[in-house]
Amino acid sequence: MKTITYKTKGTCSREIRFELDENNKVHNVVFIGGCNGNLKGISALVEGMDKDQVAKVLEGITCGPKATSCPDQLAQAMKSI
Repeated sequence: MKTITYKTKGTCSREIRFELDENNKVHNVVFIGGCNGNLKGISALVEGMDKDQVAKVLEGITCGPKATSCPDQLAQAMKSI
């Protein structure tokens, strides 16, 4: 497994850590900072998903007046790999 650390931009969370297996499946997503319960929920929902599917589903989600969100930042992390 490959461990990835992504520094978020424009959100309450500061960082996202996750692992990718040899088939590009996402595992063990952890957000540093942000809304604990909501982010644990997102982490559980994307467990085992293909990274491209995670990006497709979460990209473009906003948080209040912000242009991004923690889910959108997770999508950006997936696209950066």
